[in-house]
Amino acid sequence: MADLLKDFNLLFESSSHKPRLFFAPGRVNLIGEHTDYNGGYVFPAALTIGTYMVVREREDGMFHLASRNFEQRVSFSLQNLTYQKEDDWGNYPKGIVKELVAEGVGLKGADILYEGTIPNGAGLSSSASIGMVTAYGLATLGNAEITRVDLAKLCQRMENRFIGVNSGIMDQYAVGLCKEKHAIYLNTMTMHAEDVPLELHGHKIVITNTNKRRGLADSKYNERRAECEEALARIQKQKPMIQTLSDLSVNELSEVEEFINDERLYRRVKHVVTENNRTTNAKEALEAGNLTIFGEQMIGSHLSLKNDYEVTGKELDSLFEAQRKVEGCVGTRMTGAGFGGCTVSIVKEEVVETFQLQVAKEYEKATGLEPTFYICEAGNGVHECELEGQN
Repeated sequence: MADLLKDFNLLFESSSHKPRLFFAPGRVNLIGEHTDYNGGYVFPAALTIGTYMVVREREDGMFHLASRNFEQRVSFSLQNLTYQKEDDWGNYPKGIVKELVAEGVGLKGADILYEGTIPNGAGLSSSASIGMVTAYGLATLGNAEITRVDLAKLCQRMENRFIGVNSGIMDQYAVGLCKEKHAIYLNTMTMHAEDVPLELHGHKIVITNTNKRRGLADSKYNERRAECEEALARIQKQKPMIQTLSDLSVNELSEVEEFINDERLYRRVKHVVTENNRTTNAKEALEAGNLTIFGEQMIGSHLSLKNDYEVTGKELDSLFEAQRKVEGCVGTRMTGAGFGGCTVSIVKEEVVETFQLQVAKEYEKATGLEPTFYICEAGNGVHECELEGQN
């Protein structure tokens, strides 16, 4: 952190205001994929990798942004909070500033230096991480009384309206509210959440990056969301009491297939409904200490995302097939929006090294790509850190 402060002081002019440091984690979704914008259940955990932000208030209404991950620097004023394609990554903080101003937060400007330890485009929520750290940090500087839940909703609005990605609430909620050594079982319709101890009994969470970069805004994410909305509209003509696809039970699938009258749209609905069921089963299995059943639900989730929701692709499927072969891997699946990004696996601690070697060999043979592995712990949501090296 002393190096981060040193770089901050080199980049920005001195000021009477003191800089402060904030951190927002990335997240991994253990199970419950593409359900959050369908009113369903998700089961994410925060990671110990994420986005650091050193921020110092200004008085002139200007925001000057820099990042240790990108050469590009971005500046804008409180009077010009419009999306600019050339501002690239800087549009995320700019969109947050716009939302905070709309909420009446008294911002005066700021110098900001970011450093992200999440691989961009890997499906570990680097976008929600930079959004939440900016929102929480600037709200703190502005003495705004905004709850973490409302900050999560604010960040979701920013991605939907300013960036143009129709993301659900899961990423921002997990980044904002997860607790160390816990996962959150969240009903995204009611926002009812349960903190569930992540007791893995001698197993580790292993995240594997396909290293196939995928931009969420350019992926088929929005297309899948539109397909779900179309399917819901067809169902509601016959069953107007259904508010979201997650109101449907597995037993009702055969009935609504006739209403939908489209095989592709039906498979999208089938995934959402069965994924909700798997997520509930996985949560109950974890609470009972049964990692075997938990792992079975993970595998079922991946197969559904491959066959019914069609969001995996060669790289994710190659990783999945290589990983499920390793003895000691109790469960594995893609995590995130798909079309590249990462898998999440639960692996016996004593075979983690073997797991990495075997999977890397098979994956490289199948795709020509070299995977990256992250052995992860479940960490805390967004928070302020002590900034070392300050005079």
